[in-house]
Amino acid sequence: MRFLSNRWRTSLLFRVISTTFALSILLIGATGSVLYFQIANGIYKEKTNGSVVEAQSLIQYSQEQLFSTQYIAKTKVKDVISNIVRSTDQTLTSSPRDVVLVGAPIKNQKNSLYNSASGGIPVSAIPASLRKSVEHSDKIKWIRAPIVFNDSSKSDAIIVGGLIDIPGQPTYELYYVFHLSEQETILSLVISLIWFTGIFLVLVVGLLSWYVVRQTVNPVRAAAQIAEKLTAGDLDRRMLVHGKDEMARLAISFNEMAVSMQQQISRLENLSRLQQRFVSDVSHELRTPLTTIRMASQVIFDGKEQLDPSAARSAELLMSQIARFELLLTDLLEVSRFDASASILERSPVDIKALVSQAIDQLQHEGVKQIRSNFPSGDVIAEVDPRRIERVMRNLIANAIDHSENKPIVITIKDSDTEVAVAVRDYGIGFNESEAKRLFDRFWRADPSRSRIRGGTGLGLSISLDDARLHQGTLFAWGSPNNGAQFVLTVPKLPGIPIQNDLIPANPNLTTSTSFLSFNEDDI
Repeated sequence: MRFLSNRWRTSLLFRVISTTFALSILLIGATGSVLYFQIANGIYKEKTNGSVVEAQSLIQYSQEQLFSTQYIAKTKVKDVISNIVRSTDQTLTSSPRDVVLVGAPIKNQKNSLYNSASGGIPVSAIPASLRKSVEHSDKIKWIRAPIVFNDSSKSDAIIVGGLIDIPGQPTYELYYVFHLSEQETILSLVISLIWFTGIFLVLVVGLLSWYVVRQTVNPVRAAAQIAEKLTAGDLDRRMLVHGKDEMARLAISFNEMAVSMQQQISRLENLSRLQQRFVSDVSHELRTPLTTIRMASQVIFDGKEQLDPSAARSAELLMSQIARFELLLTDLLEVSRFDASASILERSPVDIKALVSQAIDQLQHEGVKQIRSNFPSGDVIAEVDPRRIERVMRNLIANAIDHSENKPIVITIKDSDTEVAVAVRDYGIGFNESEAKRLFDRFWRADPSRSRIRGGTGLGLSISLDDARLHQGTLFAWGSPNNGAQFVLTVPKLPGIPIQNDLIPANPNLTTSTSFLSFNEDDI
């Protein structure tokens, strides 16, 4: 059953053929049933009409014979009745039948002197409903019912009866039992033919459907396989073109799409390489003149005491902007290394608590206790790249401070035997779903004016995500407008060990919110 269920979900050909078989069985079965009942009704109707006419003629003839015994001395009633009951003897022109003669019921008196039957049929085999109809009517009555013989065997029959008068006796009932064995044999042959024809038609329809659908499904299946190859990076795959029909046009259009996609991908790859090389070259080339500019500005800044106030203020702005420019160049160089897959980890056993505490001390304003820590009592040792983990924490904490609206910030550390998680929770402006979709994009800022005040580059979260991935870790983000945000970094304590536990849920409330988003390698 599971195999059929899987085939139904994964194979269009199987679904179409199965549906065709089911519908064919229903349609042919319904048609065969209607045809069988029509044939059966026709056969039984013809047999019934013939039996009624024949029985009516026989009852009339028998009545005439009984009347003749009153005028012919040599003819005895008993002999005539014996001849009537012996009419079951078959000839080439007669139909298979038996005869039952039974006396009509009389109050306080028996009427069974001439009761007799042929063919091993008991007198009591005549249905009571038919006898009652015959007793209260002068017309011929008939019924189709099963007959039980003396040996307990059964047979369907048409029973036709009427009243008959015997000289010197009360009224009797004369029944002719016409057996339906011939009709049942014919119907058995008909139903066998219907079954054979139905099975044959179902198989033929199924095979034709399989052949026709296969011609349609195979090109689609080939297109799906080639699309999978294209998705996997094999851009040279193409569909074979046969003929000039719709499938051929589909193959041509698919191949043209593949060629166009290959060209676009090649163009984008070239542009990406040029962009990465440009960023890397510009970042490196700007290092030398920036160093010279910084040295010159430092000289001016050191002598600002001798300058007028406007010039001194310009010197301060120059130094701050040069520092921001250096930070931007550093981030651009790091991004270019990630793009070129040239980033490497310099792992060493470090205390994560110490790294986080160092980042807090660097970013928290003096005299302001905005950041609260929730750390384990013991050391949290993990084999990581301390420079990168410290940079991730600086980016996350700086981002929390920038968007906290001066509300408290809580940093939590939890660890297990295989991983360590750090959560940075603020209660500031948060972010909505539309902002969350671009949260880790490079150079994107939810509030550019706020970022300009802080001096951010728009690369911090993107670099943090790359650093987390480089450690085979994850970076989860949760946010709700006006309810703050939480970022959760989880990295393995030892290289090569996958993350197994969700130590800190991304959603701090574990309830529904405006946005619940997780970011890992599959999301970026």
